Amino acid sequence: MSIGRLQLIHQHLHGTQAMSGGEVSMLSTHVLNTAQGVPAKGLTLTLLKHDASQSKWQQLSRSVTNEDGRCPGLLRGEPLTAGVYQLRFDTGEYWKQLQQESFYPYVEIVFTITDPKQKYHVPLLLSPYSYSTYRGS
Repeated sequence: MSIGRLQLIHQHLHGTQAMSGGEVSMLSTHVLNTAQGVPAKGLTLTLLKHDASQSKWQQLSRSVTNEDGRCPGLLRGEPLTAGVYQLRFDTGEYWKQLQQESFYPYVEIVFTITDPKQKYHVPLLLSPYSYSTYRGS
């Protein structure tokens, strides 16, 4: 088996996404549609960071989940820094694409990065009428 194939298997099993230049993203997410037991493919999400000096949110990236419900490159090559971040998932639009009614038009997960050297994985378990999240590894 080739080294490239082994790296892809490792990335899939451990939820890491290779960045350009071979670096592993220190911030990742994985969205699962628990109502159907499948990855949430095609869900739009936005990553923001709170700018305390201006007391407002700054958008860092906007992405769409892939076939596996993951979103490689959330930081777009930028380094992870300490601060308060938000992942905003456009869940209403996702369910609309599946022709399903839902209760939550979006889900916002706000979290604090204290040590930028650590890896932060923020999964979202999603159904039309509920959601849950946790800090993964």
